[in-house]
Amino acid sequence: MDKAGVVLITLIAYKLTLIAIGLWAQRRTHDNTDFFLGGRALGPLVAAISYSASASSAWTLLGVSGAAYVLGVSVLWVAAGSILGAAVAWLWIAPRLQYFSRANDTITLTDFLAHGSSGGVRRAIVLFSSLIIMVSFLFYIASQFQGAGSAFATSFGLSSYESILIGAGIIMLYTLLGGFWAVSVTDTLQGLLMAVAAVLLPLAALVALGGPEGFRQQLLAVSSPSQLSLTAGNTGLLAVGAVAGSLAIGMGTYGQPHLLVRFMALRDERARRHATVISLLWYVVVFGGMCFVGLAGHALKPQLDNPENVFFVLTDQLFVPVLSGVLLAAVLSAIMSTADSQLLVAASAVVHDLGLERHTGIGALSLSRLTIVLLVVAATLVALLLPSDIFTRVLFAWIALGSAFGPLVFVRLARREVAAGAVLASMVTGFGLAVLLYLYADVVHDLAERLLPFAVALLVLLLWPDPRNAHGRAPQGAG
Repeated sequence: MDKAGVVLITLIAYKLTLIAIGLWAQRRTHDNTDFFLGGRALGPLVAAISYSASASSAWTLLGVSGAAYVLGVSVLWVAAGSILGAAVAWLWIAPRLQYFSRANDTITLTDFLAHGSSGGVRRAIVLFSSLIIMVSFLFYIASQFQGAGSAFATSFGLSSYESILIGAGIIMLYTLLGGFWAVSVTDTLQGLLMAVAAVLLPLAALVALGGPEGFRQQLLAVSSPSQLSLTAGNTGLLAVGAVAGSLAIGMGTYGQPHLLVRFMALRDERARRHATVISLLWYVVVFGGMCFVGLAGHALKPQLDNPENVFFVLTDQLFVPVLSGVLLAAVLSAIMSTADSQLLVAASAVVHDLGLERHTGIGALSLSRLTIVLLVVAATLVALLLPSDIFTRVLFAWIALGSAFGPLVFVRLARREVAAGAVLASMVTGFGLAVLLYLYADVVHDLAERLLPFAVALLVLLLWPDPRNAHGRAPQGAG
């Protein structure tokens, strides 16, 4: 059997497994708390790996490896920033948000953002946060479909059109069936497969290069001075800015709704502690592995037309057909599976946060599933009609969400009262600046694009005092 046949059989088997998980999860899904939070019963392995996989996937496997191929060793700061962001999220945000969510019965991030507000300002907070989630996730999900399209095109010679439609349809099916449980369990399977790929492919590349010394010599032979520099060839303040800009990528972690809901869904404190260790180990293995894949790919194949295909090119070159087919099929599925968490959170924004079931006469679960279908269609159209490189598109959504929501997450969980007007102003500032700097990315430095929106939005919260602070009260459950 040729490689394409092995890939196809493995892919079908994996997708049938995902659908079976969706059918199993459907029996555990009875209401919105089950559909959006899995009944707050998430164990450590599922919480850790599903969190990590949802934060990564196509962006890590294709985007980070492609960035390492082009930028060289300075991409290590991107990996370090991502790992640092995850560490802060698990060690500081997770315990406080887990407690807050249970104490105040919050199901979504918007519940958390609007906590303590009322009237017209509350409606504005809910509406604007839902809009931010929908717009950002539309581009985020489209990038995952684009990654799937590239993967299928590489494996089967299919067009991007056909590949994107196949991947989108399967993701939609199992997400519709089982909600949060289906998404979390399938993301766990996806994350484990990513970790396996992040170990096997770098090892095979290292052997092909003749070991560490062979890797070093061949990388030196094909790389420019800037690609061999940890500061991308910058010196002085520019070097500091380049490093800080890469590390600032981790700040986007703090405002990602599809990641923060994992903390709300954790079973107990023991599960959270174990999940923290598992997740951080995963981050080190996968991000480190993908950085090495990009660098090794540059040494082995220095003239690739599309650097974001380096993962697939190395897989095809370094493994025998059967193993190559199995590994590639597994990673194809992993790439396609990432969009499920974003779909679920976006559906929760429309149904739970906006309360559309009260105005449409459609049941909450039915409306959630209808919303997912519409989102898949919209994201598919964006992927087909507005192509862009995966790294850039995900980076925009990541920064936009992190800047809009991250500052408030920190301030509120630090037991500081926040005026409702300040919440709205901070969200508008963070998201608006992220969009503006994205549109003018060619004339601003990476540090400004990645750090400035978050910093200014945080400043809005800190400089907008709430009179209630004078009494020293803290939000209920934020201890």
